[in-house]
Amino acid sequence: MRVNWPWARRPRHGQARVENKQAAPSGFLALHMQGQARWTRRDYGALAREGFMRNPVVHRCVRLIAEAAAAVPFVLYEGEAEHGDHPLLDLLEAPNPRQAGGAFMEALYGHLLLSGSAYVELIGGGTQTRELHLLRPDRVAVATDEAGWPVALDYRGGGAKRRIALGRPGEGAAQFRLFHPLDDHYGFPPLEAALMALDIHNAAGCWNKALLDNSARPSGALIYAPKDGTNLTEEQFERLKAELEDGYGGASRAGRPLLLEGGLDWKAMGLSPKDMDFLEARNGAARDIALAFGVPPMLLGIPGDNTYANYAEANRALYRLTILPLVGRIARDLSAFLGGTGTGLRLWYDADRIEGLASEREALWRRVDAASFLGDDEKREAVGYPPRGG
Repeated sequence: MRVNWPWARRPRHGQARVENKQAAPSGFLALHMQGQARWTRRDYGALAREGFMRNPVVHRCVRLIAEAAAAVPFVLYEGEAEHGDHPLLDLLEAPNPRQAGGAFMEALYGHLLLSGSAYVELIGGGTQTRELHLLRPDRVAVATDEAGWPVALDYRGGGAKRRIALGRPGEGAAQFRLFHPLDDHYGFPPLEAALMALDIHNAAGCWNKALLDNSARPSGALIYAPKDGTNLTEEQFERLKAELEDGYGGASRAGRPLLLEGGLDWKAMGLSPKDMDFLEARNGAARDIALAFGVPPMLLGIPGDNTYANYAEANRALYRLTILPLVGRIARDLSAFLGGTGTGLRLWYDADRIEGLASEREALWRRVDAASFLGDDEKREAVGYPPRGG
């Protein structure tokens, strides 16, 4: 075999040196690459399609958190005084002509859970009628100044691009984002932490569907046992191997029946679900997804999880550990954006009006009422109410 190496040292006369090498006629060079798993992309569109729109566990987690958080009522304080009627509360009750307050907040929480960031634009200011509109995260890019600080949002929609000022209380746009350890401008969505579990759960569903489409036939082995005792030729073996890989490999071809020629026999070698632990792996992936969102698996109907004593405890843990911290974060951000600095206006949630915490509230009232060493005004203050004369 004559090989002309392009990087070989050239002789003085300017011609390439020719090297002659000899090798056995049967020699060959093979390059093997290790196969790797294919994972879902980590952008908002892929997470929304493969997660919320395709996976039932993700869909239920996002809806459960978003709907419950959107139903939590807000209270407006100015110092220690509580406002029962205020333009800011009216704005949150009817943010724009297309959405009521509950639908707006549900979409905001949904963007936050699937993207890690949510963007709100405030139209109008001062004495004008103000409206709040959500910007879809995949259409928004954060613009920075020379020092790297975010100053505006570049929004693309309908073939046009516009820039919206960012970080100005009472005008422009606001960004609400979850903590991201490696990014200064965008949040980290909970679903991205469970991306492997999401792909495993989706792949398990695809594999089961393919088996059902092909009559649920198990895997097995082809045995060649002709009467004359001969073996397959190399050409026959390679052709059979190529046909098996092209026609019967992959999840989309799982369980497809074989068309056998003379001398070939099929022996089923499929493992039982218990041996494969297939169902437990799927349930484990579902539990990982629920863990990333902070939803107790019991509320999603996932079997084999006895972390919580009962359904009521699981529901209480969902509110205390997931929903209320998220609502509190958004309340503080909305206060800074809509109320502005120096006004003393502060939004917070009203825990006494949350139906999911009714049993916890009743238990607190019973304990306080039984405290004989406290007066009536002290008891009212202990549960968050002003004195009777106040």
